[in-house]
Amino acid sequence: MPRPRSENARQSVLAAMRRALAADGYDAVTIEGLAAEAGVSKQTIYRWWGSKAAILGEALLEGSLPGADVALPFSTDLAADLRSWFATAGEHLSRSENVELARALIAVTATDPELGAALNHRFADPIVSWIVARILRAQEEGAVRADADPAAVADQFVAATSYAALLGRSLTPDRVDALVDLVMHGLAVR
Repeated sequence: MPRPRSENARQSVLAAMRRALAADGYDAVTIEGLAAEAGVSKQTIYRWWGSKAAILGEALLEGSLPGADVALPFSTDLAADLRSWFATAGEHLSRSENVELARALIAVTATDPELGAALNHRFADPIVSWIVARILRAQEEGAVRADADPAAVADQFVAATSYAALLGRSLTPDRVDALVDLVMHGLAVR
């Protein structure tokens, strides 16, 4: 059964948001531009969404975020695994379209806490889960202090990559090494 016309129009607006964001960045996206590209009126858009951030949030919840599905295996070396995760994040953030997406996610989270929570659940929770699982494994092996909080470590990794995206700062190999060395020092069994 085909989608109702209004649902097709909604999907057109969401697709226009994803394209505009990737091409020009969140700040350049306008309701007028989205309406023109999707072939609907501004009033129609505002009837469906209360803000540009709400459109973005729905577009990202229904769409995909490049690099969000990267799966990293566990090796026998915690530091190497953490470096691998940071290197993958750094490679992802080396592309301007991904920096724009990350910045837009941060903007949405700041302006709409409920939508931000849903986006973080979809995109950040898998990252946090991987890091927590990897640290828990290292704790079980006795390679990490038993009192270290894996979720707090995961939060620091997400924060470091978010901060890099906000500033447009590369996660260079030297920066990755420094961050992982710092974390490993804090996690070391004493």
